Amino acid sequence: MAAMNTDLSAQALLDERSLSRLKWRCRRGLLENDLFIERFFRQFEGRITVGQAQGLEDLMALADNDLLDLLLKRKQADELETDSALSVQALEVLQTMHHPHAPAPIAP
Repeated sequence: MAAMNTDLSAQALLDERSLSRLKWRCRRGLLENDLFIERFFRQFEGRITVGQAQGLEDLMALADNDLLDLLLKRKQADELETDSALSVQALEVLQTMHHPHAPAPIAP
């Protein structure tokens, strides 16, 4: 039952205040990263779920150069020299950033 509640909460849309905080958190030191992130927000801003927000947070924990390598497909997530693997949500967001014109998953 707890797993189902977690799945449902991950599918809930992000509220306006949380979205504002997430945008602030997603500001990066490299312009190239910011361009990918801004494009993601422009296209999906009103449909970002709690799970996708967590995926973005996970991506933002990466070093700028590692994030850029992923965004430009110079490296795969398993090739990064990090202490932990990226979450499923982070990988889904990354895939959406690679294919910005594909529809993002919509919360039920």
